[in-house]
Amino acid sequence: MHILILIAALLLLIAGPGLWVRRTMARYHNPRDRYDRTGEETARKLLDAYGLQAVPVETSTTGDHYDPIDKVVRLVDSNMQGRSLTAVTIAAHEVGHAVQDAEGFKPLMWRTRLVKWVSPIEKTGAALMMATPLIIGITRLPYAGLLMFLGGLLTLGSAVLVHILTLPTELDASFGRAMPMMEEHGVIYSRDERHARKLLKAAAMTYVSASLLSLLNIARWWAILRR
Repeated sequence: MHILILIAALLLLIAGPGLWVRRTMARYHNPRDRYDRTGEETARKLLDAYGLQAVPVETSTTGDHYDPIDKVVRLVDSNMQGRSLTAVTIAAHEVGHAVQDAEGFKPLMWRTRLVKWVSPIEKTGAALMMATPLIIGITRLPYAGLLMFLGGLLTLGSAVLVHILTLPTELDASFGRAMPMMEEHGVIYSRDERHARKLLKAAAMTYVSASLLSLLNIARWWAILRR
């Protein structure tokens, strides 16, 4: 019974933030025509206000983000074309990252470097975990498989560590940049400000929640190896 409670608590800890982020985003997608400007137009207005006319706004198929390599703000179609509170607030959050980049915000620069390092490490970790059953079958040494699994655990868990360490970058984009910008340029109605703060908190937690969900893959592999 205690084990079941522990498992349930761990699942809630891992999946809870992601569920909260998705629920918050979805909640404020309605009404869809709340504002006169779309997310794209909001992003363009704020970028131009900060002298970032050279930074384009593009449609994304991989989630809302600012790409510090290509210097572009990318929004999913629902936020690109949408006029909801979610659309304009998320657009402002991503512009916040563009402003960070333009100002040489050190934590953003560090995160950009860390993400470059983590990507190949994650791929190596996934390969190690996939190879674990084969290693056990060939060597007949369960400890060899355990070492491979631990290597995979460390590498796949590195994304979680990176996003937790760089959470201050997300919080600054939300509350140090986006919220003041929206207030200064009249992007949202004053009565929506407290709701926008919830959205900005969700935006800041997006990467952390997504990387936490990757831990469920580790649990799945652990279950397979125990069979």
